[in-house]
Amino acid sequence: MDLTARERLVLALDVEDFKKAEELVGELSDYVGVFKIGNQLFTAEGAKVVDMVNKKGGKVFLDLKFHDIPNTVARAAEAAAKLGVSIFNVHTSGGYEMMKEAAEATAKISQELGIRKPLILGVTLLTSINQEILEQEIGIKKRLEEQVVHLANLAKSAGLDGVVASSWEIKEIRKACGEDFVILTPGIRPAGKSFDDQKRVMTPQEAIKLGADFLVIGRPIRNAANPVEAAKQILREMEEN
Repeated sequence: MDLTARERLVLALDVEDFKKAEELVGELSDYVGVFKIGNQLFTAEGAKVVDMVNKKGGKVFLDLKFHDIPNTVARAAEAAAKLGVSIFNVHTSGGYEMMKEAAEATAKISQELGIRKPLILGVTLLTSINQEILEQEIGIKKRLEEQVVHLANLAKSAGLDGVVASSWEIKEIRKACGEDFVILTPGIRPAGKSFDDQKRVMTPQEAIKLGADFLVIGRPIRNAANPVEAAKQILREMEEN
């Protein structure tokens, strides 16, 4: 995707209330192209947060990871499109039919309303999962990268635009799914920063070099003494490629 560093940068608005989210969007919208609204904030404040980001000129990644029977997810996908989000996601482990119905419902409602269709991304494996957890807790004996590629291929065949996946799997996903398949990468940590609870992490420069389309960064910007300067530094790291 031909995007600027700002357009690729996604800030995770993992905060407790509307006021804090609005402050961050107002402060950082010149440096961040997309704002991720997840379960915590959306449950607390609802759709008004999406409206606020859109009105301030940002784009919204609605990170609710829909995972239910196909009809339920299709209706949720329609609702997400109506909200005016630019990106939303579903769990690939929900299966082919669930993803296919979500993709079809989104395309149909977007055409009917005359709006731009949001990107639909499939969540492969959370970045908090490593090989040991995959095998011992989830019960999947495949190599982690092999499972991610399998799920990415399933998402593509179902009509999704791309996947959410660790930067460690970008190379194999690109090989399997092609250059036009969107890869949004969480678990990004600027050089020298703590990994927190992420297991599979990489720096912004490394992830962009490998071919990530979007980078999700949260705590290194949100919790910085100077969030604007932290965002600028990350943009500089991204642009070094």
